[in-house]
Amino acid sequence: MTSTIDSPASAGPTSTGPGRGGPVRVTARLDEPLSRGLWLVKWLLVVPHLVVLTFLWAAFAVLTVVALVAILVTGHYPRSIFEFNLGVLRWSWRVGYYSYGVLGTDRYPPFTLGPAPGYPATLEIAYPAHLTRGLVLVKWLLAVPHYLIIAFFVGSGSYAAYSGTTNGSWTSGGLIGLLVLVVGIALLFTGRYPRGLFELLLGTHRWVLRVVAYTALMTDDYPPFRLDQGGNEPTASAFATPSATPATALDAHPTWSTGRIVTVVIGSVLLLGGIGAAVGGSAVLAADRGGRDADGFLNTPTRTFTGNGYALVFDPLELSNAATSQNVGALVGDVRIHATAPGPGVFVGIGPADAVDGYLASVERDRVVGYRTDSGAVQQPLSGGAPATPPAQQTFWVASAAGPGPQQLTWTVAGGRWAAVVMNADGSRPVVTDLSAGATAPGLRWVWIGQYIGAGIGLIAGALMVLFAVRRHDRRERA
Repeated sequence: MTSTIDSPASAGPTSTGPGRGGPVRVTARLDEPLSRGLWLVKWLLVVPHLVVLTFLWAAFAVLTVVALVAILVTGHYPRSIFEFNLGVLRWSWRVGYYSYGVLGTDRYPPFTLGPAPGYPATLEIAYPAHLTRGLVLVKWLLAVPHYLIIAFFVGSGSYAAYSGTTNGSWTSGGLIGLLVLVVGIALLFTGRYPRGLFELLLGTHRWVLRVVAYTALMTDDYPPFRLDQGGNEPTASAFATPSATPATALDAHPTWSTGRIVTVVIGSVLLLGGIGAAVGGSAVLAADRGGRDADGFLNTPTRTFTGNGYALVFDPLELSNAATSQNVGALVGDVRIHATAPGPGVFVGIGPADAVDGYLASVERDRVVGYRTDSGAVQQPLSGGAPATPPAQQTFWVASAAGPGPQQLTWTVAGGRWAAVVMNADGSRPVVTDLSAGATAPGLRWVWIGQYIGAGIGLIAGALMVLFAVRRHDRRERA
């Protein structure tokens, strides 16, 4: 992966005179003839690009936040960050043009942040000499009307997914996906690319890229509500803004080396991971400190379970070795189950899974394998007859409760293989019960402490790596 530019002067946009041009210039040429069937496997061929772009877009997001702060303080978009983010957009546009954004070329896109002279799809954004400080805080809001239009272009996918890091916009059912499908079918059967569809696709992508550049703070020029079709920009200079510096001037400066790209990507991933760990730690802290009842238990919501047989049996808990049981016991602590059922009362018990299987081997029962909030318990019915004796008469239970009205059992987690059973107290059927479970979870404190430590390490290390890469690059530019 490199961003070396061999001939920057030859890659710049050509001014076509004053007029309606803006700072974003998107051009492309239809690279005919095109293979009839290659498009069927391009999803596989671009996998290496998608992997790289996933990490580059993580860095793009982090550096855009850094640029926001810099613009608020200085009114300038840091040149090195601008160059990097422009490179990510260029790379993404080339991958989209080759694959399921346009299918406009069979020439494999290069792995570079640079302008790639000679490639049939190009993107240039004029570097702004000055940006309005306060505007950066509201650009995302001002672009809302464009989001509605772009949603039509890309379907259910976000315009940011246009980057190519996922199947994204061109497979989400929007206009772009539909048009590209028609193009693929036309290529397969005729070997020709419908010219009208090419021009329309370029217009939609040009619109999307203008909005991306605006919301990424790379320009103050509001994107026009205009579908400029065709491979070339309309009769205007893409760099007509007086205060803008053409991208060729940026490309003349020393570019990002592979080492610095890797450094800023790793730093950005660490920063994002640190933020995620901090958010997760805060959620666990809130549950640990504010979600407990008067007895110190963290409880699940009460849910209704219904079985047609004589028992509800929950999947066994496997704590087969001492180390596992000790670790789980330290984290979970005491377990408590609340059960309520109408009629003769309810029985709830926890016992060795083998003993439970032996007691219920010939009993009609329902095995509970999961729970879905939209449809309730996921159960597997097992055939059999009625139990020979009521459940409370069995002696293998390590914790149990039985009787009319609400029942509660408390069990300290221990090593072994355990199963939880709910039945009617008299062994009748069907079993209908409201259940909730809770745990003291003494180890939860160490979970959020560990997450905060991890967050601190990620944030500090990530910030230092990003700062090192950006500042080192700036020093090279000034030299």
